[in-house]
Amino acid sequence: MIHSLFIVNDVGEVLFEKHYRGTVNRNVCDYYWEAVSKALSPEEVPPVIVTPRFYLFNVLHTPKFGGNIFFLATATSEGDPLLVVEFLHRVIDIFSDYFGAGFNQVALKDGFLKVYQVLEEMMDNGFPFMTEPNILKEMVKPPNIVDRVTGAVAGSSSVSEILPGGTLSNMPWRRDGVRYTNNEVYMDIVEELDAILDVNGATVSSEVYGCVDVNCKLSGMPDLNLTFENPALLDDVSLHQCVRYNYWEQHRQISFIPPDGAFRLMTYRVKGGVQPPITVRPVIRFTETGGRVDVTIGVKPILASVKAPPEAVVVTIPFPKAVLSAKLAVTYGSFTYDEKSKVCVWTIGRMQRDRIPNLSGTVTLQSATPRIEGNPTITVQFTLPGYAASGVAVSTLTVHEKYKPYKGVRVFTKGGRYQIRS
Repeated sequence: MIHSLFIVNDVGEVLFEKHYRGTVNRNVCDYYWEAVSKALSPEEVPPVIVTPRFYLFNVLHTPKFGGNIFFLATATSEGDPLLVVEFLHRVIDIFSDYFGAGFNQVALKDGFLKVYQVLEEMMDNGFPFMTEPNILKEMVKPPNIVDRVTGAVAGSSSVSEILPGGTLSNMPWRRDGVRYTNNEVYMDIVEELDAILDVNGATVSSEVYGCVDVNCKLSGMPDLNLTFENPALLDDVSLHQCVRYNYWEQHRQISFIPPDGAFRLMTYRVKGGVQPPITVRPVIRFTETGGRVDVTIGVKPILASVKAPPEAVVVTIPFPKAVLSAKLAVTYGSFTYDEKSKVCVWTIGRMQRDRIPNLSGTVTLQSATPRIEGNPTITVQFTLPGYAASGVAVSTLTVHEKYKPYKGVRVFTKGGRYQIRS
């Protein structure tokens, strides 16, 4: 299956390489950089690249700080490509548990021993073997200062010599003997809204990609049941392996014994019929020598029942290359205009219901340029707590145990590819 795995930074340096079925020369990574040079960005590179000897799979990780990290895997024979891609994503998830959600190459270099130990346990002879974080953490202890000092002084290993009990059960995702003083379970429904709106505010297309993230701290072997008020809205549902799939197919309810800690319970998609929460009224007109810009941001009445207004609102306006200069002003927030890229980034932040943000001004065009026919496409990023764009809502969350745990459900909506045609 998988012959070798490479972890590469954004300047082409191979940080780690792990070979499972024979050694593969690291020069195979050059094929990936050749594909990157031909693409507009690393995100546009195909997930599978065919080379003379190997199939080269790639997944990109973008940390909060530092350069991008690229996870590459090679295979010589045809197989299920999604299995390899999913395994690379699982490696990133496991590293997030060990080194933090925004891990970068510095964190990996500091914990290089843990990186190799985890990669050794996750795969056996090129096939995925142990990919559940609860079991891996019992096999390879997460990094901490005490273990680092003990290992350096005494030379002790952080790899357990005893096989975890969960590996011998039919629930490898949950470890044995879990005990908590305070039992609690929290769920976050996070949705990303992709939408295209025309100049009049009408919706051309809309789609929601959502996920349900769970943070579970329950004692014993709890059995949970999650029901939705409108499960018929959900399409392309992908479930964690702890979910009883047949029960979901028959009753459209999620019944499961959860892993311990944080995990992603499910992902879904809702196609069409979504009302975009933010309106943009753009008026952009160009003449032979200049142009006029007036953009107003507002919220739709459907948000009247939502307590919190939109947050982290950022509006991006890419002007044509023929623009020579721009004189702009805003009534709310701040903006930056890059003379080189001709892009205006308007940072509004947290919107207030009694104030209407507006950006207006004029632009000057370069001389002897043809008349600009099309207007720029405006993109909006935002975060809206307490609102689910798809209309998905949790009806009940039942925990079948003797104790009564604390339970909570939160919903968020984020702007994905939210575009307005001006």
